[in-house]
Amino acid sequence: MPIHDWTRVDAGLFHAFHQRWISALCDALNTGGLPPDYFALPEQTIRGPISDVLRLRLSAESDESSATTHALAVAEAPPRARLVRRSEAEIYARKSERVTVRHRHGQIVAVIEIVSPGNKGSNNELRAFVEKTSALIQEGVHLLVIDLFPPTKRDPMGIHKAIWDEFEEEEFELPPDQPLILAAYDAGPPRVAYVEPIAVGDFLPDMPLFLKPEFYVPGPLEATYQTTWNVFPNVLKRLLETPDLKPHPRP
Repeated sequence: MPIHDWTRVDAGLFHAFHQRWISALCDALNTGGLPPDYFALPEQTIRGPISDVLRLRLSAESDESSATTHALAVAEAPPRARLVRRSEAEIYARKSERVTVRHRHGQIVAVIEIVSPGNKGSNNELRAFVEKTSALIQEGVHLLVIDLFPPTKRDPMGIHKAIWDEFEEEEFELPPDQPLILAAYDAGPPRVAYVEPIAVGDFLPDMPLFLKPEFYVPGPLEATYQTTWNVFPNVLKRLLETPDLKPHPRP
């Protein structure tokens, strides 16, 4: 299913699609996409103003070796991403003792965040999003970010650049013909970012969803997008499928 141009409809319609997509991702991960000790839940918030996320939890009593047994190892099956960025600046600092806060259902190990127009609607909203996602990575939570909206004047090089600058300020430029971003973050140590630029009309590649450093499961983006589209109201589909004759100004 080629990616649609979601800038053609208002944010509320994308939010409706996004909510169903989150549920489809949960269903796919919970029916064979994850090792037995892991499970996915939509929009669970346990600390801070974190919304629109998919969290994976591992019971504190579970055998953590299941991730190693059932997930793919980076060394044996490197994720297919066009750009790979590594940050080892804090690899030793993170070896110090720290307190782990656990939810009663288990430890958060990964988050999927689908970017909405509101996340980039103002400087404050973008800053809050960047602080939230970078804090998750800082805390050792792996992250997969899906941004199907083009850069704005607030994130001219895309959402990945805004997040990664919190750890490493590196040169990064989006291909002009592929302004949308998929970015998977292995929280490490070391931290590693796997970045895939995409465009409207492309098929969504599966992206790595890390459960432990260097171990991941494929994030079924294309299949779940298709599943969500199949049940989206036909009257709303037509808004996205009808040829658009008017160019959209850059936000």
